[in-house]
Amino acid sequence: MEILEAYDLTGSYRKAAELSGCDHHTVRRYVRLRGHGVDPTEPAARIKLIDGFLPKVEELVERSHGKIGADVVHKKIAAMGFGGTDRTTRRAVAAAKESYRCGHRRVYRPWIPEPGMWLQWDWGWGPKVDGRQTQLWCAWLAWSRFRVVIPVFDKTLPTVAACLDQTFRAIGGVPTYCLTDNEKTVTVEHVARIAVRNPDIVPIARFYGTAVRTCMPADPETKGGSEATVRIAKRDLVPTAVNLRADYEDFAALTDACDAFMAEVNGRVHRETRRIPAEMLAEERHRLHPVPQRPFTAVFGQSRQVGKDATIQVEAVRYSVPHTLVGNPVWIRFHGEELIVTATVDGLPTEVARHQRSTPGSPRIDDAHYPPGERGQRTPRPTTAAEAEFLALGPGAALWLQEAGEAGIRHVRAKMADAVTLAKLHGTGVVDRALGTAATVERFADGDLIAILNHQAEHEDDQPPTRAGEEHSLQPGTSAWSGFGSNP
Repeated sequence: MEILEAYDLTGSYRKAAELSGCDHHTVRRYVRLRGHGVDPTEPAARIKLIDGFLPKVEELVERSHGKIGADVVHKKIAAMGFGGTDRTTRRAVAAAKESYRCGHRRVYRPWIPEPGMWLQWDWGWGPKVDGRQTQLWCAWLAWSRFRVVIPVFDKTLPTVAACLDQTFRAIGGVPTYCLTDNEKTVTVEHVARIAVRNPDIVPIARFYGTAVRTCMPADPETKGGSEATVRIAKRDLVPTAVNLRADYEDFAALTDACDAFMAEVNGRVHRETRRIPAEMLAEERHRLHPVPQRPFTAVFGQSRQVGKDATIQVEAVRYSVPHTLVGNPVWIRFHGEELIVTATVDGLPTEVARHQRSTPGSPRIDDAHYPPGERGQRTPRPTTAAEAEFLALGPGAALWLQEAGEAGIRHVRAKMADAVTLAKLHGTGVVDRALGTAATVERFADGDLIAILNHQAEHEDDQPPTRAGEEHSLQPGTSAWSGFGSNP
């Protein structure tokens, strides 16, 4: 601009060159370019090797909808005679793709959600628990941004029904629409881009007073809220090198971790609304439909009544269930080679047992379904006042009675009365400790309890009692036996 200004001032190439400090030929070239309407500051366009192939590059990008790679384009134009490098091709393909995106860029219209209108859900891979893969049900209320994460073992239709019921009860109501992906449990097929609903999901939605909607196939952007919920849940709950979370000991630990995650994300300020989702949910509940008192149980399979032995019978095979369900109804269904037992716990349909399928004569019993305790061993229970007085001494007395009974000791009741008398003289705790020691070392003879009491009084230590064995001998030596069996 200084060169052109100097020329306009002097009207001479040479004088303008002297004022601007350049050659007069440069002044003349800039003045001529301006006279032709060309910007002198723009660099002159040079002919490139790929210029003759640019129409083909644009054609390939257009045909592939911007998906083709630069390496494929380079092979095609190289076969047509292009002699440049792949670096030149990559630059040309990048420019062509950018031009294509400008003409085909997807325009997003802001979605303003309405309270009580939309709930979205999606699935994500959960961690492995005891070598078994889990799934994470991730639901998201569009208006309040309230999230619900439930761990499960499968994505079958009964599991979907149970998760929907648990989600509705967690948020305290039922929204008008539920948006999800095109899983086979929801959508059977598409005809002319119209989703054909799974006939089994329709009565479930009708039971709760909602309508299930699905996004476009292979278009996760139509349900971005649930996609983000899945991403955040997997980042925090699945053990990876990113979060340094340890593996879960059991399924209950995973459930507790999901509850802690929901309490955290629903109790902090959301960056979009600048409000706490739990507080917004309290307002949104006024727009939600009421949840039915009883859950939808038709998809959970056949019903069974739990017997007194905490078992159910399916196809002439007994399967155990938690003992707390004795006398209550449960629902059973087979999923592959597994029997899944579902029950209503605290008003929610919950999977309570899962067994491998068995055959008649081979029952499936899980010890975890029964209260803790040693099987096949009786626990001392007093039936008389004397027995109650003896067992009241403590656990050592109960252990002594059990071991004495196993050893077949005579006059057990008399020894019990002696122990009660000694407790009045020496103290209950001291005698109970002596009884426990006597049971451990199997000393039940008359006077053994007194001997142990005297020893404990002289040696106040916590050393374990020594039990006589075959590897120890009280004989001072074996020299007296050296001549045994020899001739005199």
